[in-house]
Amino acid sequence: MLVVTRRQDEGIVINGDIRVVVLGVEDGKVRLGIEAPKSVKVYRDEIYEAVKQENKQAALADINLLSVLPDKK
Repeated sequence: MLVVTRRQDEGIVINGDIRVVVLGVEDGKVRLGIEAPKSVKVYRDEIYEAVKQENKQAALADINLLSVLPDKK
C-alpha cells in the first residue's frame, strides 16, 4: 500500500488517467474527488464488499429452486 500525505486541493494520479484530489478536511472526515474514465468503476469500499458478498451468496443458491417459480406464459 502506498501512503502519501496530501493537503486540500492536492491529489495523486493513478495509471495516468485516474485523479484523486483532496477536496476538504473537516471534523476528521476527508472529502475526495475522483476523476476517472467512464469505463472505470469506482465504488465505496463498503459497497464493493457488499456486492462481492451478494455475488457469493447468489453463486451458492440452489439452481433447483428456479423450477418452483411460476411459468409466465
